[in-house]
Amino acid sequence: MSKARCWIAAWLFVMVGWEGLGCLAAEAPRKTHLEGYLLVPHERVDAKYNGGFSMYVAAWPLLRNYPGQEFQSGLFGTWMFAQYEGPRPKDLYSDIEGGLGWWRDTRFATETPKFIMGGVALNFCEWANGPGAGKGRDWSRPAGHYAVAQLSPWVLWPPDGLNLKQGTAGELFGYGYLPLPLTAPKKTTAGKPVPTGNHCWTLFLNTRNFKGPVTFFLPYFWSKPTVQKPELAGMFLDSRPSEPNKAVQMETQYIPAYVAQDSKGVFYARLWPVQFPGKPGEAAPLIHRITAYSKAALWDKVHAWFEGGPVASGKIDPQASAVHVFRGGGGATWCIHLPGTKPEERIRLDWSAFAQPLALDEVTYGYRWHKELVAKVRSKPNDLVTLPEYYRLDKDPKGRACWVPVRPSEVPGETGLAKLSFPQRRSLNPEPYVTPEEPTSCWKKPGPVAGPFQAVLGDGSVVTYYWYRFADQPALLNADLTDQEREELQKRVELLHRYWTKDREYLPPPTVGKLAELDPALLVRPPKGLEIGYVPIVTRQARKAETPSR
Repeated sequence: MSKARCWIAAWLFVMVGWEGLGCLAAEAPRKTHLEGYLLVPHERVDAKYNGGFSMYVAAWPLLRNYPGQEFQSGLFGTWMFAQYEGPRPKDLYSDIEGGLGWWRDTRFATETPKFIMGGVALNFCEWANGPGAGKGRDWSRPAGHYAVAQLSPWVLWPPDGLNLKQGTAGELFGYGYLPLPLTAPKKTTAGKPVPTGNHCWTLFLNTRNFKGPVTFFLPYFWSKPTVQKPELAGMFLDSRPSEPNKAVQMETQYIPAYVAQDSKGVFYARLWPVQFPGKPGEAAPLIHRITAYSKAALWDKVHAWFEGGPVASGKIDPQASAVHVFRGGGGATWCIHLPGTKPEERIRLDWSAFAQPLALDEVTYGYRWHKELVAKVRSKPNDLVTLPEYYRLDKDPKGRACWVPVRPSEVPGETGLAKLSFPQRRSLNPEPYVTPEEPTSCWKKPGPVAGPFQAVLGDGSVVTYYWYRFADQPALLNADLTDQEREELQKRVELLHRYWTKDREYLPPPTVGKLAELDPALLVRPPKGLEIGYVPIVTRQARKAETPSR
């Protein structure tokens, strides 16, 4: 055994003990996992661009086969915090994160990612992933379940997340959040003398089959904690602008992996097959046109329109924006745990051995993949590569333990790693999402005006939905708005429905790649007479065999 490997074995003896090493030397590989971040550096922009953002990120099946609900990983995304004068206050976590990915509470998961909104109220006291989707599923104690309003009359939003078209493999998903003045500022909140602002942070999408605004966070979601903590009034996104210089990363919490030890004491690991867009020796766009906006990009025109001025087209003005520039570089903290060690003792993957981060152009970022260490995967319409599956525990040039990629032929057969299989693991009986059914609930009074209707989604689930008058949807009835305030909001949304049609551009379009598509089953047409001022609200999502009408 080399001196380096002897050193590693001695180090592991200290970390996990003789008994732990003996277990790892057993014939059967031991299950563990990979976790960490991929870090994407980009240049800062002027602080005046504090009116929201947009970006294009690649959407693809990160794992060759979905491994079950233990798997949790996002694709590339960001965290949008409120902007402050000076440093961000401590112990005041609140933001919009979310993005594309897979989560442990995803009930109808496939290899294709879904999108969630990921709004976080003060220190995770509540969070909101979309209309009817919040922290937990207990409707008797909603925690973000009513935080998001449905705005589009053309797109269904399932509680399990917004579906992309099955088979998406590297196309760009365009999204962003910009504030709209849909509500008026309030001097009181829930009857208390604390204010609520009028920033309705609205999700805009740019996909191949849908473009435009879909949903928005209700300002009360952000200000609600100040009812009990009035000293925090005015500190959240309901009234504050957005911080334009945001981290862009890919956060992975759990990818299955296995570790085994050969008879010489050397440790090897194998990952569940991980995929990325691109070809061996080539790069593909992963992140494109991260753009920060000033309020002149959209807010000012819409505010003037609502005050009686000319119609605002909804097209976001690129002249009132700044695009972040890439110069290449970047880091990775992906680690594989050794069973029996503490979380802080995780060991990093030698990511740079097979992935070279680079700027494809000033506004596009990706990785060039090592020709011999990644494998090509035939995928229509785009190519994917499989990252190295096998690793040996070794040392990096600085003497730190790390997992070095090796070819399958370099892994001793006695480890048993080559015999592992990676099957699809679907949940056979996923629990359905069901909204309150009591006749006196806000889902029934005043209730919908049409339905029920159903749509069969690409993930194998069926959603049941109804059409509600916009101001009568459950989220609006729980938004700390008076009847008069809801009616004023109704008038403004009717203007949007009338003039902001689905066949026009809103976000600045990409200059590279192809756009991803939403699951076609999510695209709906309002019933006759309900084209303006009405929205579809999903009330149930269940496995296809168990979808009774309501």
